[in-house]
Amino acid sequence: MHADPAGVLTGAHFLDGDHAACEGALAAECRFVAGYPITPSTEVVERIAQRFPQVGGVFIQMEDELASSIAIAGAVWGGKRAMTVTSGPGFSLMMEHLGFAVMTETPCVFINVQRGGPSTGLPTLPAQADMMQARWGSHGDYEIIAVSPNSPQECFDLTLKAFNLAEQYRVPALVMMDECVGHMMERVVIPKPEEIEIYPRRFTTAPLDEYLPFAPEQNMVPTMVRAGQGYRFHMTGLTHNEKGYPDMTVSGQARLLTRLTDKIKKNATALTDVVADQVDGAEAVVISYGITSRVAMKAIQMVRAQGRRIGSLRLRTVWPFPEHVIRDLASNVRALVVPELNLGQIVREVERLGCGARVVGVPHAGGTVHDPAVIAQAITEALR
Repeated sequence: MHADPAGVLTGAHFLDGDHAACEGALAAECRFVAGYPITPSTEVVERIAQRFPQVGGVFIQMEDELASSIAIAGAVWGGKRAMTVTSGPGFSLMMEHLGFAVMTETPCVFINVQRGGPSTGLPTLPAQADMMQARWGSHGDYEIIAVSPNSPQECFDLTLKAFNLAEQYRVPALVMMDECVGHMMERVVIPKPEEIEIYPRRFTTAPLDEYLPFAPEQNMVPTMVRAGQGYRFHMTGLTHNEKGYPDMTVSGQARLLTRLTDKIKKNATALTDVVADQVDGAEAVVISYGITSRVAMKAIQMVRAQGRRIGSLRLRTVWPFPEHVIRDLASNVRALVVPELNLGQIVREVERLGCGARVVGVPHAGGTVHDPAVIAQAITEALR
C-alpha cells in the first residue's frame, strides 16, 4: 500500500467496490463530490469524506439527492471534475438534473449502486433494475453513456473511464454498480498517477467576446470555460443556440437535439466495451453485465461440461448499446440468453434488434443473485 505526496493511493489494495469507485474518482482527478447517504452506496461517500481532505478535494453532504445532483453542475462550470453518488429512490430524484446535464453539456459522473425496488424496496439487497431508468429516466430525447463493473477492480477502472468519457463527449456518464459488486472485497491494483491516462477538459482559446459555449468543434463537442474567467455565457435547460440563449423554434430544437444525440450515436462503435469469451463457433451466447456476469460464468461452465459450445459476452458499457456486436453474434448462433437481476430490461434491447437467433431472458426479481443452475437450465432449453 503506497500513497504519493498528493495523497493518491498506488499499488495493491484489498477494497470493496464502493471504496474502489472512490479511488477511481480520485485517480480521475475528481475534486468535488456532493452526495446524500443512502444504502448501499453510502460507503462511497464515507470514503470520499475521509480521503478528499488528503488531496485537496471538497465533499459536501447535501440535504437531499436533488441538491446533490445540481451542486455538481455548479462545480463543473467552476472548473472542477465532479460526481454524485446514490442508489434506488435517490437515483429517481436525480433524473431531472441528469437531463439538465445532458442539455447543458456538463461533464460529470453519477454513480448508482443499485438495489431492489420500486420505492424503498430492498435497501441493502441487490438488483439491476435501474438499467432502463439510466437510459430513459429523464424526459425528452437524449443519449447517455453508462458503464457496468463486475468487480472492485472494475469499479476503480470504469469510474476512471466514466470521467474520461464525460470530458471527451461533454456528457453525464453513469457508473451502474449493484449492491453485490459494491460490497464485495477483492484485490484492486491502482497504477501510479503517471501511468493513468486522463482525458483533459478542453478549454476554449477564443477571445472573451468571441466564445460560443455551445458551438460544436472537435467531434461535435464544444469547448468549455471556467466561471469567473471573464467569459460571458448563458447556460439554460431551455432549448438554446450556440451562444446559450433560448431558441424556442422548431429548427432550433431539431438542430440542438440532433447534435446532442449524434455525438454519442455516431461514436457508438468507439464507445463499445465488451468482453467476449469463446463466442466463435458457439451454439449459444450468454449476454450479461455486473454481478450477474460472474454468476453466469458458473452456469456456462456447467453447460460446457456437457459438451455444448457456449460463449459469453459481458457488457462493460451498456449504453450506448453494442448493437453491431449483438447483430453479428445473432447471425452465427442459435440462441442468445440474457440473465439479469430484474424482470427483463436489457433482454428487450436484444429482442429489439430483430435478430434471427432465439432470445431467452432469465429474469430475477432481486434480493439475491441467480442460482447458476437456473441459468444453465435456460441455456440448455434455449438449444432444444
